[in-house]
Amino acid sequence: MIKTPPHLEIHDDRFARLVHPMSQLEQIATGFTWTEGPVWFGDRDCLLFSDIPSQRILRWSQGDGVSVFRAGSGFNNGNTRDRQGRLIGCRHGARDVVRTEIDGTLTVLAAEHDGRRLNSPNDVVVSSDGAIWFTDPTYGILSNFEGVRARPEQAARHVFRIDPQSGAVVPVIGDFVQPNGLCFSPDERRLYVAESGSSHDDSVPAIIRQFDVDGAGVTDVGVFAEIDNGLPDGMRTDMQGNLWSSAGDGVHCFDAHGTLLGKILVPETVANLCFGGADGQRMFITATSSVYRVFVDVKGAEPWTRGRGAA
Repeated sequence: MIKTPPHLEIHDDRFARLVHPMSQLEQIATGFTWTEGPVWFGDRDCLLFSDIPSQRILRWSQGDGVSVFRAGSGFNNGNTRDRQGRLIGCRHGARDVVRTEIDGTLTVLAAEHDGRRLNSPNDVVVSSDGAIWFTDPTYGILSNFEGVRARPEQAARHVFRIDPQSGAVVPVIGDFVQPNGLCFSPDERRLYVAESGSSHDDSVPAIIRQFDVDGAGVTDVGVFAEIDNGLPDGMRTDMQGNLWSSAGDGVHCFDAHGTLLGKILVPETVANLCFGGADGQRMFITATSSVYRVFVDVKGAEPWTRGRGAA
């Protein structure tokens, strides 16, 4: 009989079919300040991730290890790819959402709303219609550690949507204390958003909220799940509809109804995660000063996470 390894905490038998008990939690890179924003580039067989305070986006590959993809990143935090495979990033320093074009030049997609600067865009996802959805908490303007200290100009901490045709930056949710990570269900009918306001206010619940998506708008359908250790930050869904969220003690896995299936325990506080690898079945975890990798028996919902050739 195979024993459950110490890095797995099983709450439901279904979790044992998602993370094999012989899988290993590997630390593949370390020595950073605060890692965030992992995104897999299957067409280039590499992972990009942010080290926010050092203002770098770093590249990791199995063959070459870690190298600098971009220095002077402007306190870049969350990353994703659009449907053309281009890198989309959230910069705390410039307080904008920026796209890296194929030739390496940068295009600013969002920097203000209603004539006022954004707070500090944090995390970002792209829907299949090309719309870009991002969260705008104030973490990047609270201090000079991961941004530039400043007064907020926005009246709220919104979740925004960038229209794929007009480029208009439209608020879709405005009642979060601090909206953070976000992701869609595989069919994009539901949007999940992390409430991380407990980072500075213990009275704020550490929850993941859920919203039904109808075109460019959303309807609040309540709390999806509560994090019992730390708070939710970055998160992703898999092809089966399970949601994997960062937490204080690792990565928590919930089924589509919000039932906790199990945890991948990590020795550092987890900020974010993504699916990837040559077979699409590796989870990459950014956790404080390190990046970890673990085999999972399911692939990510985002199309570019499903293997080497995906883009």
